[in-house]
Amino acid sequence: MPLLNKSRTAAPGSHGEDLARHSLNRLRTALTLFFALDGFLFAGWVVRIPAIKDQTGASASALGMALLGVSAGAVVTMTLTGRLCGRFGTRPVTVLAGALMSLSIALPAQTHSALALGLVLLAFGAAYGGVNVAMNSAAVELVAALRRPVMPGFHAAFSLGGMIGAGIGGLVAAGLSPETHLLSLTVIGLLTTAVAGPMLLRHRLPALPDDAASPTATPAPAGRSSRTRRLVVLFGVIALCTAYGEGALADWGALHLEQDLHAHPGIAAAGYALFALAMTVGRLTGTTLLERLGQTRVLAAGGATAAAGMLIGALAPTTWLALAGFAVTGLGLANIFPVAVGRAGALAGPSGVATASTLGYGGMLLGPPAIGFLADWFSLPVALTTVAGLAATAGVIGFAARTSTRYRHPSEPSRAH
Repeated sequence: MPLLNKSRTAAPGSHGEDLARHSLNRLRTALTLFFALDGFLFAGWVVRIPAIKDQTGASASALGMALLGVSAGAVVTMTLTGRLCGRFGTRPVTVLAGALMSLSIALPAQTHSALALGLVLLAFGAAYGGVNVAMNSAAVELVAALRRPVMPGFHAAFSLGGMIGAGIGGLVAAGLSPETHLLSLTVIGLLTTAVAGPMLLRHRLPALPDDAASPTATPAPAGRSSRTRRLVVLFGVIALCTAYGEGALADWGALHLEQDLHAHPGIAAAGYALFALAMTVGRLTGTTLLERLGQTRVLAAGGATAAAGMLIGALAPTTWLALAGFAVTGLGLANIFPVAVGRAGALAGPSGVATASTLGYGGMLLGPPAIGFLADWFSLPVALTTVAGLAATAGVIGFAARTSTRYRHPSEPSRAH
């Protein structure tokens, strides 16, 4: 009997089924708010970095070292958060981490030296890493209960939140001090957590059939643990390949358009915005794609699409063709990271999400400096082709992984394998 039919333990239209559906919808709404809040707060901080630099009097190198605090805090906390989720549950940890991120975002505006900034960014990065692992782990559980591959929708909310946060931040940057702006983000964050948190904690997931139990509640058999770990690392590498491209385009896309193709600065700045918009659109359609194609085909097709788009974006002779390439790259990369993190979480629970997220975040850190070194040795267009290479690698690994396991997440159509 198909899994979708087995999951229906109540008669259609029964009171129990209506209550279960209501709880799932409320949980999905609450989680979507947390994903959007995460993107909104992070983007709000990013747009105030220049003002914080002036406030602290930091040199470019000192600022760069201070900004590593975000990365260091996130990477350290991600593994710890996976353990906390396993002990206390994914949803309580999500609420706690969301509140801590909201509080910590106000701290950078209180600093007046690069050292102090680096220290408070450790706290901000720790909260950022924590909420990412916790909410993705909670999303993996909800995907299993819904029996639909809705993970891309959560990541679309993150992207939309980031676009809104960056847009509002740009508008208020001239009129509000960093202290006022970041403090207002704290207020918004705490209010959102106060609304979404109780909703997330109050509603429970309905009991799943034995063959679809949440991976966070049912550990893998001991004989398969080493294979499971290898698969989790494989999906983490896929996340790394995707995040490498995001980091590279964020830091080097505009420079490529302006320096190599002589685009107007305004057009060059729009390059990453177009990439981000295409990624958001891709994620909004991700659930439909996953339901029709399955996760394996989405990974393979996404990697191939992103590779082709980035080759065009890096090597195109005109600005408009390069912009089109950036957009295609965004569409291709859109669903790879959500699928990879979701698969890792379905295999190993919060610890799998933590591993994949840590590797993925490492890719975002690796991308910009790697592109810089390669640009010095060769040229920036050549350096950007590595994004295409890693995107293709992600697609190949995603396709090959289907033969490495017979595991199928409840939300994945059987034809994907």
